[in-house]
Amino acid sequence: MPVPPSAAPIRTSLLRDTVHDRVRDAIVDGTLAPGEVVRDTELAAWLGVSRTPVREALLRLGETGLVRAAPGRSTVVARIDLDEVRAAHSVVAAMHRLAVAEAVERLTAKDLELMRDANARFAAALRGSDTAAALRADDDFHAVPVTASGNRAVATVLDQFGPVVRRLERRRFASHAGEESVALHDRLVEACAAGDADAAAEVSFRTWHTLAELIPDPDQPVPDQPSQETP
Repeated sequence: MPVPPSAAPIRTSLLRDTVHDRVRDAIVDGTLAPGEVVRDTELAAWLGVSRTPVREALLRLGETGLVRAAPGRSTVVARIDLDEVRAAHSVVAAMHRLAVAEAVERLTAKDLELMRDANARFAAALRGSDTAAALRADDDFHAVPVTASGNRAVATVLDQFGPVVRRLERRRFASHAGEESVALHDRLVEACAAGDADAAAEVSFRTWHTLAELIPDPDQPVPDQPSQETP
């Protein structure tokens, strides 16, 4: 899919991170498809910025495996590598489990209300078959304990590996597994409200573990995967 013709303006103070996040999200949601050539000039024009922050964003995305580049060749959106997805998923599930375990005693009544609100929006998005809204609400839900934990290492790891998992996680929110997540979210909030760190951590891990069931086996085709990358 070509780069969209327009986008909302970016605040200069957040330029570097915002450019990275915009390009990352375009890869995760499929706007920039696996195997598609990404040119810094086109991305810069789309976002209304110079080429420098775009190049920095592509370097960061290369480190996480979302884009591939070789000397003298174009940069392309990486194909979905199931081995990488499985490895990233294991890390993401473990980090969320740790974040919840550390956050329980720090969560405030306001934090719990934010989680309940996010899950209500998540459930509504699923009912309306709005995958993008479901993903945003799910992000908001899980961000609460991650932030409350105060563990910057966990946040950094999730920022790096979370998008790798998200590329396939969109499939969950178009299935009955997404409905199961609503119930698991409710159980997580209940365990957090009760101050039961062990139970909350286990529910969090199970919530993320359900995604593993949607990762195709090695002999199955990957959704929306081209036969090869375009040089």
